[in-house]
Order: sequence, then C-alpha cells, then structure tokens
Amino acid sequence: MRKNWLDNLRWFTVLLVLLYHVFYFYNNKGVFGGVGGFNPDPMKQPQDIVMYILYPWFMMLLFLLAGISARYSLEKRSAKEFRKSRTLKLLVPSTIGLLVFQWTTGYFNVNCGAEHPDLSQVPVLIRWMIYSVSGSGPLWFAQELWVFSLLLLLIRRLDANDKFRNLCAKASTPIIILMGVLIWFGSQFVIMNPKLESLDGMYNLYRPAAYFIPFLMGYFVFCNDSVLERVKAMCIPMTVCAVAACVALCITGWGRDYTCPQYLSGWLNCLYAWLMILAVMGIFMRWFDGTNRFCAYMNRSSYGFYVLHYSILVSFGYMFKSYTQMPAWLIYIALAASVFTLTPLLYEILRRIPLLRWAILGEKRK
Repeated sequence: MRKNWLDNLRWFTVLLVLLYHVFYFYNNKGVFGGVGGFNPDPMKQPQDIVMYILYPWFMMLLFLLAGISARYSLEKRSAKEFRKSRTLKLLVPSTIGLLVFQWTTGYFNVNCGAEHPDLSQVPVLIRWMIYSVSGSGPLWFAQELWVFSLLLLLIRRLDANDKFRNLCAKASTPIIILMGVLIWFGSQFVIMNPKLESLDGMYNLYRPAAYFIPFLMGYFVFCNDSVLERVKAMCIPMTVCAVAACVALCITGWGRDYTCPQYLSGWLNCLYAWLMILAVMGIFMRWFDGTNRFCAYMNRSSYGFYVLHYSILVSFGYMFKSYTQMPAWLIYIALAASVFTLTPLLYEILRRIPLLRWAILGEKRK
C-alpha cells in the first residue's frame, strides 16, 4: 500500500526546489552561481529570505524520503532489480542526459557569468564536453543518490534479519528529536576553508556525510510505522519550534553566504533543519495523506520536473535580466511563471520521444 503523504511530500519538496532556484538565480549573498542580484548590498535584498528558509533542510528531506522509499522498494524487489531501476532513473539522466540535453544548461552557466571565458576558438566538440560537464546543475542529487543506493545494498547485508531496523522502531519521541545530533555530526564533514583552485567546492556541494546520514535514517528509522506515528503526533509543537529556530537563524545569519561551510556546520542551522524536517513530515502525515488525479500526476512527473527545470530557469533568467528593462519584482514573477509552466510542457514533450525519454528522464518506453 502506497504512502500518499510520502508521495505528496516528495513532489511538494521538488516544487520548493524550483521556487528556491528562482530566488537563488538572482541572489546577492555571494552564493556561487546565478547572474547576481539587483542590489550590491547583501543586506538590502529582502526577497532572498526565501533561500535562508529553504536551503538548510529541503535537500536533506529529499534524501531522507529517498531512504524511506528505498526500504519500501526493496521489500518488493530483489537487490538486482533495485540496482537496475536506480541506475536507469538516477545515473542515466545525470551522465548520458548531460550530453544529450543538459549541455544547454552548461552553455548558459559558462556564458552568463560576469567574467565568462572566451571559448570561441575552442573546437566545437571540446566546447560541447565543457558545456555538458558544466550542465549537471541540480543533477548532483541524482548522482549522489545513485551512489548511496549502491552503498545501501552493501550495508543492508549487515542487517539481513532486520535486527537494527526493529531496534530503531522502538525509538521514543525524545530519541527521535535527539537524532538531530546526527544531522549536526554529518554537517561537520565539510572542508572549512576550501581552495578555489581545487575540487573542494564540489565536495562541499555534495556534502556526502550530511546527506548520507538522513538517507540511512529514512531506511532504518523512518520506514517504521511506529516512528512515523510519533512524528505525526508531535507535528504541531515541532512546527512551532521550527518556526522559532527559523526566525533566529534568519536574524543571526542574514547577509551571509548561507552555503559557506561555517554557516552550514553551525548548530543553529542543523537544529532548524532537523526540526523543520520533523515538522513537515508530521504535517503531511496528518493533513495531506490523500490523493487525487493531480497528486497522482505530480507523483509521476515531479522527478522529471526536477531534471528539466534548471535549463529553463537559466536561459529565461539570464534573458530577463540582461535583455529587458522589467523591474526586479516583475522579473521574479516572469521567471517563476516560466519555470512552473514551461517545465511541465517540456516534460510532456520529451517523455513522448522514446530515446530522449530514456536518456534525459531515465524512463522506459511504456
């Protein structure tokens, strides 16, 4: 039996990712990427508050939900079938899909910066490869989740009889809350002073420990109905605490680069992330555990939206700021409208073309 709340929370979080990127693209907080903000003073672009609210927790939540889903999936299929399905859905779009489609994202990533390199003399094939590598964008999530899925197949052999999972099912409410310490622990495994000329920044983007821990939490802890019932029961106090932590974090961190290692590893950032994860899970279990035609469509399509949205965002986002005289507030509205309408349209087109459906979306032809 499907967990409707799980499906609904997953696609809702994907929509939050789309919304986040609209604001991220024009941030002026020193965060890598985008085309820059509309005000040189990082203290004077209040719309960026959306990023401070969302960034600490929404990707951790997606990994935790992926861990729960992995548990349910492995109860119905063999390890070989699981590995094959994960490879199709996650690895193919984030490797072959880069060469087939995401190079368009890389083109804008390379050329829309203030100090973009001149590649006009570079051979076309080399330029295509550069654009493809630069076009991974949010597909780092798929790449990392694929690795986590393979590691999980090894780890689950250590608990073949589900002894650890059954032990986790007994976790009390205080223990569930205290698991936030594990979120803090995982967030310490970042490079505090990354070297600009190295891959340190890429490692800090992937933050493997910070995301692998919630993935394992989902697989071993939050797949248990007893634990989920406790999370559901405490959703209201968790929401109040999460809002309070959010306010404190936004006040103390406003104007800073919210993706820098020192900020991400801070105790208040980790506390807010964990409280918010518990709060939204409880809210969706309590009030959004149903389904309808729209929810069913979003559950089927949201991953495709995630894969495709950034190419639309960077192309339209760059053109709106560089080639129009629209005020900032209208640019945000225009970009959000473009992303939320054209992404589903592009998805519906590509999913009907067999080869592109496989290479870009990781979907079999039906």
